[in-house]
This record gives sequence, C-alpha cells and structure tokens, in this order.
Amino acid sequence: MIVNFAERAHNHNWNLDPVTRSLLDTDFYKLLMLQFIWKHFPTTHASFELINRTTSVRLAEMIPREELILQLGHARGVRFHKSELIWLAGNTFYGTKGIFEPKFLEWLEKDFRLSDYELSIEDGQFRLQFDGPWTSTTMWELYALSILDELKTRASLKEMSEIDLDMFYARAKTKLWGKMERMRDVPGLRIADFGTRRRHSFLWQEYAVNLARTALGESFAGTSNTYLAYKHDMEAIGTNAHELPMALAALAPDDEALRASQYRVLELWQQTYQGELLIMLPDTFGTTQFLRSAPEWTADWTGQRIDSKNPFVAGDEYIDWLKQRGRDPRNKLLIASDALDIDLILALHAYFAGTILGESRPEDFHSAADFHDPHKWTHERRIRFSSGWGTLLTNDFRGCDPGNGAQFDPISLVCKLTSADGRPAVKLSDNFAKATGLPAEIERYRRVFGTAGVVNLPVFI
Repeated sequence: MIVNFAERAHNHNWNLDPVTRSLLDTDFYKLLMLQFIWKHFPTTHASFELINRTTSVRLAEMIPREELILQLGHARGVRFHKSELIWLAGNTFYGTKGIFEPKFLEWLEKDFRLSDYELSIEDGQFRLQFDGPWTSTTMWELYALSILDELKTRASLKEMSEIDLDMFYARAKTKLWGKMERMRDVPGLRIADFGTRRRHSFLWQEYAVNLARTALGESFAGTSNTYLAYKHDMEAIGTNAHELPMALAALAPDDEALRASQYRVLELWQQTYQGELLIMLPDTFGTTQFLRSAPEWTADWTGQRIDSKNPFVAGDEYIDWLKQRGRDPRNKLLIASDALDIDLILALHAYFAGTILGESRPEDFHSAADFHDPHKWTHERRIRFSSGWGTLLTNDFRGCDPGNGAQFDPISLVCKLTSADGRPAVKLSDNFAKATGLPAEIERYRRVFGTAGVVNLPVFI
C-alpha cells in the first residue's frame, strides 16, 4: 500500500477525519482482558485517568478542545461490525480457535458501549477521566491514547508546507528502512509491533507494520493492533497488562489479601486462557518480590514479559528463577517491551537468543553480519526471546522535521486505572519514577510488597 502522507496531511478538508476507525483498532490484549473482566468481574466499577508525563508539551494549547470532543464522541458511537465479530469467532489466535466465547461476542455486538467521560484542562494539559462499569471503561485506554497522539500529530502537520511535508515523510521512511535493513537476516530474530498506544498516526502505523512484514519476513511475528491483524491477515499479538493485578489489589480487603492478589489474578487468568497466553507480567508491584514468593505452579507458565526493569537484569533473574525450580529456560518465552529500538533489540537478541563469544559484548551487535560471525556468536538460545517494538517503530520522527523542530518527538502518554469499586489503585513498577497512585497508598503498597530490586530510572516513553 502506497500512501502519500504529505498530500493527505496538506489536503485536510474533512469535517471529521476519524482517528478511531474500528473498535478493533486497539491492542489485542485489551480484547482478551475485556473478556476476562466480562467473565469474572461483570459488576465491578472502575475509573481511569489519562496523564501526559511529558509536561513540557502542553497538549491543551496545541489541540482544540472541540476537536478532541468530536473525536471522543465519534469513538463512543462506533460499534463492532458483523464481519469483525465473525473474524474474532473463527480465527485462530496463538494456534487455538474459539478463544472468544460465543456469549461474549454476542455481548460485544448487542451490549458493549464505551462509558461517558469527563474532560477538563489544567495547566495546559487535558485531564481526561473515565468512570463506570469496568467493562465499559477499560477499552477507553487505547482509543483515548491514539486519539490524543494523532491530534497532536495533525496539529503540528498543519503548520508545514507541502514541500516540507514531503521531505519530512521521506526522511522518516528512510530512517525506518535503515532500521529494517540492520535487522534483516538476523538468525532467530522475533519482533512484533507493539506501537498502537503512542503512534504517529493510524496510517503511519499501518505503513510501518507492512514494511516490517515485507522487510523482515518470518522474523516479524505480527502486530498487537487487532484491526491491522484483521485487515492484513497477520497474527494478533498480546496477552495481559498491569490493569488486572492493579484492580485485584485495589479490591483486596486487607494487607494479606493484597499481597496474594498478584497470584490470584494468575489463577483466574489460567481458568480463562491456556498455552502461549500464559505470560506473566510480574513488575506491577516489583518483579523481585513477585518471583521470590510465587507459587510453584507459576513456573509452569509459558513465559514472562519485561516492562519497567532493565531487560538484561530482568531476563537473567527469570532464567535463574526457572533453573532453581527445575524448569528448562530454553523452553520458556521472554518478551521485552519497554522503550525498545534497534540497538537494544539487537543487543538483547544477542544476549538471550544465543551465546556471545570471546571479548564481544551485547552492544557490539549492529547487524546480521555480527550474528553470522562464528567468533562472536552462536545461535544456542538461553531462552526463547521476542521483542515488542513499540513507539520507536510507529512514532520515531526525531530529526525528520526540515525546520529542526521537536514537535514530532514522541511523548509519554499513559492511561491508568485509578480505582476499582471506589478503592484506589496503585502501580509500583520496578522503577520508582513509574509509580502511580495516591502517595499514601503507594507508601502502603511499598510497605506490603517491599522495594527489592526497584531502582530509579528516567522515563523515556
């Protein structure tokens, strides 16, 4: 598919060019989690809030409030199409048919609605909140994030001439292709698109995903974007996120139940899903304490996703934990997903998917040639390793603006659960800087879970 991005941006004459084209335009894990919530917590009330952690970018001064309201209103009016539901019902996900129950799909068709929202402006930032049944608020996360990201992009594009736009997108395409070339023919490489939540635009994500599939071939595992998987016959990738353990922790009646809640959510998840969908995300309240107290049966899960911890440290920690429990790490899956780009992807692949030889270090692997050098590396994996490539696949326009501006640099937008049934929700993370929640509750959670292995790192995206 060839898209003239410059012409499309320059000739922006529609009354409403919708950001949310389909309710499938979300990460696949949101649909898996929605079914989980519908099945186990149908009456739970949940609140979410969207936050811009990049406070230097004053979004409410860039994006007209009325334009945001139109896009949010449009999203609330979108419904699942019959063809989309048929695809969800009949398609094979992770080698299994029938992941989505018929009654759940019937509910999606007849009863699913996005909740209302509250929008205000404080100190140059939009304050966007969603409150209602958990089944009607959870899906707002990806729609709201992609709407704000794309409106930010459109606001900056409007200031550029057609010639500048043409140069801008030509530079971005060249930059993206350069990344792909470095990854071509790397043995055993496995990459998936995780870039929906902070993308430049829907069309650019579609372009980047199709380019990755063409350039990387079998190394490209698929996309987390369900609509792109549906539209282009790709694998839909995703499992679960921090929202679930945060909610169960908030619902816990006492400190003992709070500590146990991180494992209770896994018990419920494995009642709902099996196989490759059994991927732990242990950093919600700290990875080290999670693994230290984890029940024996968690070692039989398929793998682990790393989010907020140094991925080299977190991966080694998981491998050692598996060995201590008599499991072979080579049969397990490790997924890295936080702020990845080409250099880190290749370094992690060298470190986990093979054996580094001689004096070489992970950062010495820059292209396929390094992996094919028998003096530097052998393809004897320590663990099955995969990279979830996010923002810097779908929104890396740094240095592409002919005017040398930074207005297209990605920002750190997040939409987090703030309460469940009126009780405050908390995420601690493996990074002190990523903790979210009321300060008093954060301190209580740290008292319960401890801070082993938690460090202070800058938040990039």
